Amino acid sequence: MPRLVHVVGAGLAGLAAAVQLQRRGARVVLHEAAQQAGGRCRSYYDAKLGATIDSGNHLMMSGNAATLNYARAIGAVDELTGPALPEFPFVDLATHARWTVRLSSGRLPWWIFDQNARVPNTGPSDYLSLVPLLFAKPGRTVAQTMRSNGPLWDRLLAPLFRAMLNAEPRDASAALTGAMVRETLMAGGLACRPLIARNGLSSAFVDPALRLLQHGGATIEIGSRLETIRFAANTSRVEALDFAEQSVALDVNQAVILAVPPDVAQTLVPGLRAPARFAATLSAYFAVEPPFGLPPVTGLLNGTAQWLFASDGRLSATVYGVGNVVDTPREELAARLWAEVAQAANLPAAPMPAWQIVVDERATFAASPEQETLRPGTRTRWNNLMLAGDWTATGLPATIEGAIRSGQKAADTLLNQPMERR
Repeated sequence: MPRLVHVVGAGLAGLAAAVQLQRRGARVVLHEAAQQAGGRCRSYYDAKLGATIDSGNHLMMSGNAATLNYARAIGAVDELTGPALPEFPFVDLATHARWTVRLSSGRLPWWIFDQNARVPNTGPSDYLSLVPLLFAKPGRTVAQTMRSNGPLWDRLLAPLFRAMLNAEPRDASAALTGAMVRETLMAGGLACRPLIARNGLSSAFVDPALRLLQHGGATIEIGSRLETIRFAANTSRVEALDFAEQSVALDVNQAVILAVPPDVAQTLVPGLRAPARFAATLSAYFAVEPPFGLPPVTGLLNGTAQWLFASDGRLSATVYGVGNVVDTPREELAARLWAEVAQAANLPAAPMPAWQIVVDERATFAASPEQETLRPGTRTRWNNLMLAGDWTATGLPATIEGAIRSGQKAADTLLNQPMERR
């Protein structure tokens, strides 16, 4: 197995890879081109709000095993919070209707037989529409695979799928959607508690990992941009890494995990196929204390905002698969989103609190069947080079769970190889 591994990229995939490598006894050098770790999943201080906010809201599930295992490994599992029970409250902004979907704790879906627990105006037989997703064929969309209309779709499945896929659910890959359903809804209520980062994404996933790596002897190089990978002419291995400030020759039993965005990876790795279309997210943060009893996560229907998140000192609303809404003037968009948040939270609409809007134009790769076929595997044709990132072939959409899973897989695949010999 490699004695030393260079992990290039300190987003969640790179951090997960580095932590897994160190846990298994390898020496780690972590490189990050930016001036901070975390990539698209981090927190920062916003002067306008006078508070620390996230680069975007992320909805996680208690069934995300890799995410929870990573949080435990870095000592941060208490940073993830959510309702005590597997419940999803919803508000229809057009009709003012409110309801809560309450899943059974066990694997058997007793909740679909309880009209007070299931989606309003649905019956037990409606939930059989999910079954085709479990056997979805590659290349097909959700709309080509299952019934995608009616109360169950409108009031539960579409909002949930949109948050997980960051896409219009009907047009998304049925295989990716089926994988999510298999690991959450079909796994029972214990896998379906919604989770958010209590004190921000960096406190939950980034800062504890950096501390653990430093304590374990890892070298962390911030502002270290990889410009070229040099490949050996006569062997299937990487022989050197050229950074902006230095060149690093790779000896036998030294290796690389490349955990950078797909467009960057394509400039570094010859012939690499990768997703080429992306989807944006937009999150609006409001400096207001959530009212007592407001759930951490609430689904919103028939408005611009799609999910409402409540944290200490702020409320935030997220729009997934943004589309044309990003072209709306910021002040107008903030006023529209605040009106929806105030309605959902039972707060006065005026005055509007201090706000900030954060847009990530390339939040995820587009979760379409076509883009799914472009995702590369972990291995490359070079024995000491592995790929990691939520855009690689994880079998999941571009989620926190997928990113962490990819990093751990890259580390394990590398370390499980036989040791190279001269």
